[in-house]
Amino acid sequence: MNATPTAPTSVTAPTVAELESQEVRLTFRHFTHETAWELGTLLVELARARNAPVAIDIRRGTQQLFHCALPGSTADNDAWIDRKRRVVERYGAASLLVGARHRAKGTTFEESSRLDPDRYAAHGGSFPITVEGAGVIGTVTVSGLPQVEDHALVVEALEKLRRD
Repeated sequence: MNATPTAPTSVTAPTVAELESQEVRLTFRHFTHETAWELGTLLVELARARNAPVAIDIRRGTQQLFHCALPGSTADNDAWIDRKRRVVERYGAASLLVGARHRAKGTTFEESSRLDPDRYAAHGGSFPITVEGAGVIGTVTVSGLPQVEDHALVVEALEKLRRD
């Protein structure tokens, strides 16, 4: 059975304040290998329900704890994951938030960061894994949808995991 991606949703880009609020709200008391598995499988379930052709990556520090490439995703998605993840690791903030902060200043990340665009992309889809009392300890990243939708999928999974 060939899965066809569902029609794009009308997800609007969150404001800088909304993005900052998400980061404050979506912190963990602890984050284990089991938490990474739960988050990763939840992202897979959400993506499959939408026939979303995404790749998913979860890391704690430099260790990859979860990775899945769903049908329709390509090696290019893995390259985008790496570029977005590096932004979170460098700035300690969601990749979409980093890009939004630059746009709010009337510039772009590419123009003002002076970082190699082949290695860094401030596009939505990578979110910091923050643990109370420890700070940012890792990343969760999705690639394959438009950037705001990549970000929204990650946030949806984090919110659901925090409710359960």
